[in-house]
Amino acid sequence: MEQPSAHLKLVDPLAHSTALETDVKKAKAGLKKIPPYWYPYTTMAKGRWLGREILEVVSTEFRDRSMEFYRYALQSGVTTINGKIAQPDTIIRNGDRIENISHRHEPPVTSTPVRIVYHDKEREFIVIDKPGSIPVHAAGRFFRNSLVEILKNDFGFEKTYTVNRLDRLTSGLMILPLNAKLANTVTQEFMNGQVRKEYVARCNGKFPEEEVVCQEPLLTVDRQMGLNVVHPEGKHAKTIFKRIRYDANTDTSVLHCRPMTGRSHQIRVHLQYLGHPIANDPIYSDPRIWGEKLGKGGIDLTPSEERSAPKAPEHFQFDAVTNPESLHKGGVAAASSSAAETSGDAGVAVAPGVAVAPGPKLLPRETGHDIGMGSPVPLSAEAVGIITRLRNMKDEAEDWGRWRDVVFRAKGKLVPHGFSIPLPPQNQRKRGGPAFSALSSMATPPNGEDITTGIADTLTSEKDAAAAPTADADDEPPRTVQITLEDVAKFANSTPPVSETPTPLVDTPIAASEQPSPAPEQTPAPVFVASEPIVTEAPIGDAEGMHYCPECFVPLHPDPKPETLYIFLHALRYTTSLGCFETGMPEWAAEGWEWER
Repeated sequence: MEQPSAHLKLVDPLAHSTALETDVKKAKAGLKKIPPYWYPYTTMAKGRWLGREILEVVSTEFRDRSMEFYRYALQSGVTTINGKIAQPDTIIRNGDRIENISHRHEPPVTSTPVRIVYHDKEREFIVIDKPGSIPVHAAGRFFRNSLVEILKNDFGFEKTYTVNRLDRLTSGLMILPLNAKLANTVTQEFMNGQVRKEYVARCNGKFPEEEVVCQEPLLTVDRQMGLNVVHPEGKHAKTIFKRIRYDANTDTSVLHCRPMTGRSHQIRVHLQYLGHPIANDPIYSDPRIWGEKLGKGGIDLTPSEERSAPKAPEHFQFDAVTNPESLHKGGVAAASSSAAETSGDAGVAVAPGVAVAPGPKLLPRETGHDIGMGSPVPLSAEAVGIITRLRNMKDEAEDWGRWRDVVFRAKGKLVPHGFSIPLPPQNQRKRGGPAFSALSSMATPPNGEDITTGIADTLTSEKDAAAAPTADADDEPPRTVQITLEDVAKFANSTPPVSETPTPLVDTPIAASEQPSPAPEQTPAPVFVASEPIVTEAPIGDAEGMHYCPECFVPLHPDPKPETLYIFLHALRYTTSLGCFETGMPEWAAEGWEWER
């Protein structure tokens, strides 16, 4: 079979690093921005959501807006469950179809274009060079600025199979089959370790000259912040490092990295553990988050129940009424006392014989107990502190927009332009009953009654959900009461976050008699596409000069600097059965290269 001759050469990056550097990318990147647009989401209830109020779920899964805004949005009626408008206290049940309309403000990405390195039309695959800052899939606030959508809209590739993925901040090669059969083949090569993967990185300090092998297991402890740590209960991971050079002018080293496994943030966490984190990594190399050691040698893993309510930045003066992160205006103190009493806090003294009136129930985000809800292991006090500081750093980078989230108070309800609520049905399925496989081994609440008719399985596909028994939406049984935090913790790992929900890698053929009715798309196409933002008036401003979107009142942040949208980690070369493919060395790998810190 004919191979792509231009890409079959095998190059030793250590012996030929100087030659490779002649192909350095010189273009200075700007920003690619997309105007805001109203966007409809559809998803099925996840296992960890079952039996919980929708306001608690939304405020735990997402942190872009304040607690008060999420309640306001729900009260505006932009969210429906099974076609009926949901209220903040609506309980999510198994099989629920949740639809939401939001005004999407996608963050800017680099203007450096995605580059097609090779396109094999006969065998149906492409090899691309992804710039840093672009996520592979629609996730969080990203949709049209994701790689899959860019390949569809800018290059005409309607269906690509992302068999290998890069972090949003990482640049470099990706091999993307264009048909299911090839995708299965290449996936097996990656899973069996048959693909030789080579990366280049720039790390802090003078890395040892000899080859270094790191085999520490890795575990994701906070998907919301994307935090991974070395942990004995993590997955096996192995990376081989070799120094290419040391630049004394920046006290950094350029490394050749060979990940032998494919764990999340593997190279980044292994380098941090070795005491040489990637020089500009916003998660793993900031002393304000990790302290002087920068995570060298790992962190303390002693479990701790210590949590604290989120605190407003010092320059904000909130009282109980104006705090946008509190839903219990004027009753926070009573609520805190009630929560402490319920948890058995000995620091709250109650006089004998004195009845204590129950205070309002605080949601996990109000008390800080949302930290660790999705962790597969109990978190240590050090891990909780790191996650808290990461959150604060993100808030600061966004000019504390979440804490400024107050303009909407004087406005009316959210009014999505171009949409009617509830959304018209996207398929034939109504409320579908058990959309997930039942796990009888899961615990039940104190009253002994089963809180769900089935707990979600992580890898349940949308096809399985569509094939589940259907029931008339008008015959819904009464909704159950909110389950406890203890119950939530038991189900926290049953499915990944919304943005992490895996999609089937390839299409498995199904007999015609077994074909299910169509399921809701994971990422429905936006109804509106335009070159200019949809605005009905000029952005709203406050006394401090902060501007807000006139459609959804989100605080508008200054544009980031392009050089802050990527890290010094680049997928340089892949060797597979399809051939050997490589890019030139990134600009930041050049000898003596300096950057603004």
